[in-house]
Amino acid sequence: MLTVENICKGFRLYKSPSDRLLEIFLRENRHSYYQALDNINFQLGPGQSMGIIGSNGAGKSTLLKLLLGVLIPDSGKIMLKGRITGLLELGTGFNPELTGLENLRTNALLIGMSESEVTEKTEEIIDFSEIGLFISEPLKIYSSGMIMRLAFSIAIHANPDCFVVDEALAVGDAYFQQKCIRKIIEFRESGGALIFVSHDLNAVRLLCDRVLVLEKGKILTIAKPVEATKTYNRTLAKVGSLEINFGNNSKLKGFGTRRAELLESKITGAISGGDKILSGEKAQILSKIHCSEMIDNLVLGFVIRDRFGQDVFGTNSYHIGEKLPSDVLGTFQVKWSFCMNLGPGKYTLTTALHIGPDHTVECLHWEDSTLEFEVAGILGPNFIGFCKLDPLINIISNKIKK
Repeated sequence: MLTVENICKGFRLYKSPSDRLLEIFLRENRHSYYQALDNINFQLGPGQSMGIIGSNGAGKSTLLKLLLGVLIPDSGKIMLKGRITGLLELGTGFNPELTGLENLRTNALLIGMSESEVTEKTEEIIDFSEIGLFISEPLKIYSSGMIMRLAFSIAIHANPDCFVVDEALAVGDAYFQQKCIRKIIEFRESGGALIFVSHDLNAVRLLCDRVLVLEKGKILTIAKPVEATKTYNRTLAKVGSLEINFGNNSKLKGFGTRRAELLESKITGAISGGDKILSGEKAQILSKIHCSEMIDNLVLGFVIRDRFGQDVFGTNSYHIGEKLPSDVLGTFQVKWSFCMNLGPGKYTLTTALHIGPDHTVECLHWEDSTLEFEVAGILGPNFIGFCKLDPLINIISNKIKK
């Protein structure tokens, strides 16, 4: 359905507007050149979904603009069979002076819908957007969330073969975001192709079969979501190798500068005593750390993920206000204690050592899926879902005067 072959795109950068004129009249180079995308290749078929992730400036938005025809590549080919629609910057293609209905009709025609399709779909688009009477008001009085509702509703009801979603979806309220996600899943299940760009790695893991990781305009990898997000975290940590040689100890895997190392981590329940833990019981994570030098601002963190790779909970010693020792050479242990209020199921534990609030300052040792454990039963009243809230219930009786 969609084939991208050897796409390259660059931009001329000028220090000031006058340099553009001087370059023309003086016939001398007064610009620098920025290579936004370099040799991009991938394919996407019906019913498939691809996430695109990368740090700011990696080239994600440029790639989407090329796919949607907003920009033209310097070289390479984009071949598409069918209609492609999507959301880029919020309000792209809208006129704030026109009403919502006028913008609906104009935008729908611009993305390839026929007059008859627009007439047939108008009420359905308005109903899905839930804008109500505001559809007859000028767009300039709309909130950003209302604009996103209208834009998404138009794009998804254009019956695209390929649907492109950028960060614009993050603007809406939680209720409408959930509604959009359900619609996107329905679109995928009906055979539509999806390209999803987001910094929300949970959403990427949920919606995408494969993930393309961009860095400085180049593809680092195209892989399954779990493996791709590992590569992405490595780029954020600014380390050059995903698998670092930790000597002869094969248990030490991951990435980082290795000035401090996580030798071992384990999770146990106070009652069960093993890695099969009851929901509601006290649990602990014990990590063994080795420091080859004294390190200030050393931080230990962990993330628990469910079997789909979704982040369930994560924190670190910086965020909870606990300082790790900075004058220790050699090996020491750190224990986390908490109530395991997760629903039954299998989970993985990811651990990390870094400097400062997060691993983007200096990542010392990050290990994805350090271990697997299971919440195998429930201690106390039964419940459904991912977490146990332990709610209290009170019956409030109001006497009714006769």
